[in-house]
Amino acid sequence: MTTETRTRLHAVDNLRILLTVLVVAHHVAITYGNIPVWYYLEPAKDPSGLLLDLLAVINQAYFMGFFFLISGFFTPGSHDRKGARAFLRDRLVRLGIPLLVFAVLLRPLITFGGRDGMPYWQYYFASWSPGPMWFAEVLIVFALAYAAWRRLRAPLDQRPAPLKLTWIVLFTLGLAALTFLWRIPVPTGAHWPVVGLPTPYFLPQYAAMFMLGCVAFRRGWFETLPERASVLGFVAAGGATVVLMPVMLAAGGGTLTGGPLESALMALWESVFAVGMIIGLTVWFRERFNRQGPRARFLSDHAYTVYVIHPLVLVGLGWSLRWLEAIAVVKFAVMLVLALPLCWWIAYLVRLLPGAKRVL
Repeated sequence: MTTETRTRLHAVDNLRILLTVLVVAHHVAITYGNIPVWYYLEPAKDPSGLLLDLLAVINQAYFMGFFFLISGFFTPGSHDRKGARAFLRDRLVRLGIPLLVFAVLLRPLITFGGRDGMPYWQYYFASWSPGPMWFAEVLIVFALAYAAWRRLRAPLDQRPAPLKLTWIVLFTLGLAALTFLWRIPVPTGAHWPVVGLPTPYFLPQYAAMFMLGCVAFRRGWFETLPERASVLGFVAAGGATVVLMPVMLAAGGGTLTGGPLESALMALWESVFAVGMIIGLTVWFRERFNRQGPRARFLSDHAYTVYVIHPLVLVGLGWSLRWLEAIAVVKFAVMLVLALPLCWWIAYLVRLLPGAKRVL
């Protein structure tokens, strides 16, 4: 393995740590905010809950898309090394087993207190959902689609091609337009039961980012983006928020939902914000966080397991902290400080189980 490859992998692994922390923070914010889409909820009774709602909206605009881009980035190389059959077998093991373990074993523990007198066996099937493991569910579909595409067409040749600003702008505008059109039949707030997609209205972003990651691997965009792209990406994300967020709030009467105009503005803001943040963080980590010591290696090795088990930890902490009387943002901070080390400690114990490291 060359030094350049090691640098790339360390930077991306460190990004995965950050994104996993954001996933945990996102669900803690939902726990104490005003967005009722989590297993344990304490709706905010003070204005600080609006800050948690804003954090959730900002996170949602880009962080799962970033996960899909990273997954796409590693997909072509994995397929090249293993071949189609071994590639799909590995994806089914690494994604399918945790998906089943969560849906069959962990989900009942998390949802046990929410059955409202319904017989548990009936509630078990009525509430069927992959929970946060919808991410693995969608990745399995994307992996199957990629393998099918590779059967039909030869892969892109491996050659560096600097990413041009024009391409970035066109991609961003195209993503915004596709998102707007998709949300006509799948509006913001839609939920697909059984398959359990909590945010199907973001599917254009997820698919586009996965495909972009595949192309980025072949064209070396991770390595060739100039250092100044980090600042430009953050400026674009911040500028879009400062300019478009007030307009969206004004058009929506103080909310971020409404008619076609609000939907178009939201799609544009999410696309610009996502592309800007992803470029900014990618280059920033490549330039500043391209090494790993023992602690960072431990965190990255266990990040996927944290993603799988964190709902159980958060729900348990939610019930344990139910006695605490404090404003929403304080309860958020208390739970997050407790949850992060606890998630990684439990993940460490889980990966000690026989065969667990093969999957996790």
